[in-house]
Amino acid sequence: MKYAVVIERGKDSYGAYVPDLPGCVAVGDTIEEVERLIREAIELHLEGLREDRLPIPEPTTRCEYVETRGG
Repeated sequence: MKYAVVIERGKDSYGAYVPDLPGCVAVGDTIEEVERLIREAIELHLEGLREDRLPIPEPTTRCEYVETRGG
């Protein structure tokens, strides 16, 4: 499965979260680190859901970039 991941740049680090998996987050010093950590977080999150016999959410979030005239 492929889940959409949002990566945001903070003052001193990067944060990532998965809209379709509430509570699945990661923070890293670099984009590469936060990408690695969010992959691990997704795997652990899904493993926890399976262990608890909870449903695995289907990916439904869609990401698009929208081009504008300004800026």
